[in-house]
Amino acid sequence: MSSERVVLCPDGELGDSEARRFDVEVGGLVHRIAVIRVGDDLYALGDTCSHDDYSLAEGEVDAEEGTIECWKHGSLFNLSTGEAETLPAIRPVPVYDVGVEDGQIWLEVGHDE
Repeated sequence: MSSERVVLCPDGELGDSEARRFDVEVGGLVHRIAVIRVGDDLYALGDTCSHDDYSLAEGEVDAEEGTIECWKHGSLFNLSTGEAETLPAIRPVPVYDVGVEDGQIWLEVGHDE
């Protein structure tokens, strides 16, 4: 498996404690990804709650706890690890490498060759 770096948006477009969904097509597959900024840190998680098909980017970010909440059923996910921290979700969501280069937010997405 290899990976591809994709530019998502200018760095200034994502505010503090904001989450935004991006649909990223790589290797013929569309990946729904939530990108979250907390201060100077960026996090990228699979955007779909592992409990049910709801967007995590629509949930509330808790900067102090380092979590994002699924808006529908209240499950909390760790921004760094993707682990589900509260029920009803019990499975983690994927995490992705994300960063800033030349004023642009980029994301690393793996795919099969």
